[in-house]
Amino acid sequence: MRDDAPTRRDYLTYGGAVVGGGLLAGCTGGSEGPGSNATDDETTGGSNATEGSDATGDSNGSTADPGYTATMAPAGEVAFDAVPEDIMVYSLLYADLAVALGHGDAVNSLGFDADAGGNTLDAYYADLDGVSFDRDGLAQLNTGSGGGISVDRELLYELDSDLHLADPCLFVSFDGWTEDDVAEIRDNVGPWFGNIYSRRRSQPPEPCRDRYEYYALPDIGERVAAVFREEERFAALDAVREDLLETVRSDLPPAEDRPTVATLIYMDGTYYPSRTDGPGFANAHVRPLGAPDAFAGDEVTYETTYDHEALLEVDPDVVLHQFGIASYYDVGAVREELADHPVASELAAVENDRFYPSGNPVQGPIMNLFQLEMTAKQLYPERFGEWPGYDHGDAYPAIPDGERLFDRQRVADIINGDA
Repeated sequence: MRDDAPTRRDYLTYGGAVVGGGLLAGCTGGSEGPGSNATDDETTGGSNATEGSDATGDSNGSTADPGYTATMAPAGEVAFDAVPEDIMVYSLLYADLAVALGHGDAVNSLGFDADAGGNTLDAYYADLDGVSFDRDGLAQLNTGSGGGISVDRELLYELDSDLHLADPCLFVSFDGWTEDDVAEIRDNVGPWFGNIYSRRRSQPPEPCRDRYEYYALPDIGERVAAVFREEERFAALDAVREDLLETVRSDLPPAEDRPTVATLIYMDGTYYPSRTDGPGFANAHVRPLGAPDAFAGDEVTYETTYDHEALLEVDPDVVLHQFGIASYYDVGAVREELADHPVASELAAVENDRFYPSGNPVQGPIMNLFQLEMTAKQLYPERFGEWPGYDHGDAYPAIPDGERLFDRQRVADIINGDA
């Protein structure tokens, strides 16, 4: 090989800027701005991977690999000459996707504590033969404290990743980061590829808004699958999700018989609510089940809080406490605390033992399967079988074979490449 021949890293680094003209330029097909290209039921898809067409011959007459591209806003069209083997990951969504596509061992980092995030993934993977996430030695990207997020740019140089599987607009929002900093990492280390504001279709930082697009969870999965050349594997896995949704939707009770549901987080006497009927993949495990949102009559934002008296006025039939599976909150302990409180104990969800641990809204495709099954059982036990209960820190609970809503072995075989 010539000394000045393009290397694999050259192609990957160039790929982040293949569309030219700035960090967020060049989503193929144009952008209709925030809010385009996603549906509320998380059923859309459509990868934009294309083979390169500008191969050139060398002096021996052979043809170089033309590479391929993958496309997702806000990074736009990104070119690759080989599948990335060393990837920076910030959120569990993309860690779960990497595992689902058979490339979990390429992950070199997570945004927060790797053991905490790894525990959550372990909880869902426990019943999938041969599926795991090795978090030993993963770098922690965020070193901030007091609610602030701080990621040192030098750490990204040290990681020297082939790909930053994260939303570049998210990094623009971090303390001390600008568009120029994100572009510098793209040009000097490796490209960005990720989209996280589709979680609730919230506004990205101002510099990103003109070219941002929102995607449903399967659409994000297809686009990341194109990066790893794993389109068939993802299609097979997503077919399991479609079958699960059909199983659930075909047996939902009449609308008038469905319980009202509240999704929230509880800390130190305060409830932090979120809407279940809004768009975004944060609700991809709740929205398809069609239960009325207990907060539908209220204006709920990130700043909204309830005390015990205010929540009692809403009085949801079911409460789903977020981050409840092998994650940050001991929902069993919260439920006991509320049962002993003179006001909270009057909540219907507490009185009727329908205050449940729920899933992680930053969910990938494997997590989504378990979280859909879990929520179906919590909302409609008479239709889909009783939720067996959950103790903080345990794996996802064992479900009897006859009451499982999707085939674990089928999922494991797909992920392991045995399907």
